[in-house]
Amino acid sequence: MTAKKADSSPADATDTKTLLELEAKFCSWGDTVHYAKELTMFTRAEAIYLYDEKDTQYLDLQMWYSAVNFGYGNPRINEALKRQIDTLPQLACQYLHKEKIQLATKLALKAEEVFGQKGRIHFNVGGASAVEDAWKVVRNHTGKNLAFAFMGGYHGRTLGATAITSSYRYRERFGHFGDRANFIPYPYCFRCPYGKNRETCELYCLKQFERLFETEYYGVVNKTGKAEFGAFFIEAIQGTGGYVVPPEGYFPGLKKILDAHGILLVDDEIQMGFYRTGKFFALQHFGVSPDIAVFGKALTNGMNPISAIWAREELINPKVFPPGSTHSTFSSNSLGTAAALETMKLMEEEGFEQRVMARGAYFLNRLRDLKKRYPQIGDVDGLGLALRIEMCKRDSFTPNRELTDAIMNIGLSGSLDAGGKRMGLILDVGGYYKNVFTIAPSLYITEEEIDKALDLFEQALKRGIAETE
Repeated sequence: MTAKKADSSPADATDTKTLLELEAKFCSWGDTVHYAKELTMFTRAEAIYLYDEKDTQYLDLQMWYSAVNFGYGNPRINEALKRQIDTLPQLACQYLHKEKIQLATKLALKAEEVFGQKGRIHFNVGGASAVEDAWKVVRNHTGKNLAFAFMGGYHGRTLGATAITSSYRYRERFGHFGDRANFIPYPYCFRCPYGKNRETCELYCLKQFERLFETEYYGVVNKTGKAEFGAFFIEAIQGTGGYVVPPEGYFPGLKKILDAHGILLVDDEIQMGFYRTGKFFALQHFGVSPDIAVFGKALTNGMNPISAIWAREELINPKVFPPGSTHSTFSSNSLGTAAALETMKLMEEEGFEQRVMARGAYFLNRLRDLKKRYPQIGDVDGLGLALRIEMCKRDSFTPNRELTDAIMNIGLSGSLDAGGKRMGLILDVGGYYKNVFTIAPSLYITEEEIDKALDLFEQALKRGIAETE
């Protein structure tokens, strides 16, 4: 007697049409973004490319929001993960394993080398959770629950992280967890909020911040100069805000003001850390040491996520931040720490600083050439391989979201031409007006691949202009 064949379930579907119908019915859209006109189903990834169900190749210029700095399927990191699966795949985080200790040691020693201060590493899973941990260190040390943050800044979507993320829409439906930050204009020179010129302003925006401390009646300090604020949460280069690079001298000046009033500087390196800008931490470019640094994403190359904070010894040693101050079930999971440890070894052994700065300079020069030919490109800028393309109207300044969306969707359609072969282009959109392409390719990208990416981008740009003008 043959066994009765089990009825098939809708969950067994494999064709794209049915899967998208199921996604529309059963998946929460709250954990994703449906910006594209047509949703693309990807099936595999390799190096700097994604592939859809038709095996169309897409050159990725965002690499999972800079989480995959070292390429999809990096063999060294993948092998480290496989080895760990076969030895110690799971372990509760209240117990120790050597990979956690080795990883924390490497990170702490690197931070000491970079920042010139001793400190400790505290692990978590996602970037927003690490931001929450940084908040706890700040409040524990200062006793204050108010902070400064930048307009255009993004630090995550937990309730605590949205309090220091400038866009109201992230808080609109959920209210507040504690007090909202006091948001300060970021030095966004292309769109200076004060209407100043970068070459002649003499850091006017920084002087406006410093003025807040002149008198108690500006709402920041008491009559003795004691500040009500415990920290300033920064991104050395704004991520979601559009990869905005600050002018020279801004952050040293900011740190001097904060130190004078006992306000901690918290450096969010979640998107810009691990050589994205050509330095281990982006803040290194500006000669400033933070009190706390937050990082994640590329630490594991996107494999079994690990995030962490580094904090100065006096802020986080066990006497002041004892066991149980924070905890997450998966915070220092053995798979994530093994992947991160191999990522750290890879960064130690390869010359990413030189490579990234050289490739970034080549990429930026090519973008500047493109800008000369298209008035719709209002601004290009970047540091290392964190680059920006700001799309505008023909006046080269008015934000042009319509054109930006058109180009993004054309890239996702997989209909661009690469020597007679259909290809796609993965572009992420950011910026204050959602008109900026934030470019973050694999740190292994070659000049030939940069040329190919820009050829594909120019095709999409021409088609986008034709569609929207």
